[in-house]
Amino acid sequence: QVQLVESGGGLVQPGGSLRLSCVVSGFTLRNYAIAWFRQAPGKEREGVACISSADGYTSYADSVKSRFTISRDTAKNTVYLQMNSLNPDDTAVYYCYAQDWPREYWGQGTQVTVSS
Repeated sequence: QVQLVESGGGLVQPGGSLRLSCVVSGFTLRNYAIAWFRQAPGKEREGVACISSADGYTSYADSVKSRFTISRDTAKNTVYLQMNSLNPDDTAVYYCYAQDWPREYWGQGTQVTVSS
C-alpha cells in the first residue's frame, strides 16, 4: 500500500524556520519524482519545489527560491523541505506528491502557519 505521510508543520514566527518531512512507503523513492505543493485558503494549489527521480535535480518556485531546500534520503525513504526566512505568505497546507507517470500519489498535508 502506497503512503506519503507528511510531518513537521506548525506555527512559526516570521523569519523562522521549519523542516517538513515526507515519509514514503509502498514504492521505491528513487524511482519517483517528488514535489512539495502548498495550498493557502482561497487559493489554488501551487508547486513549491521538486526533486527528480534519476539524478536528484531540484527546482523551485520563484517565491521560495533561496529560502527553501528540497532533499531526499533514500535510505530513510524520506523527502525533506527545509524552509527558512518564513513569512506570512508561506502560510498554507503543504502536501507531498510523488509521480512515476502515470502513477501519482498525494499525502494528506501538514499545516504551516507563519504569524507573530
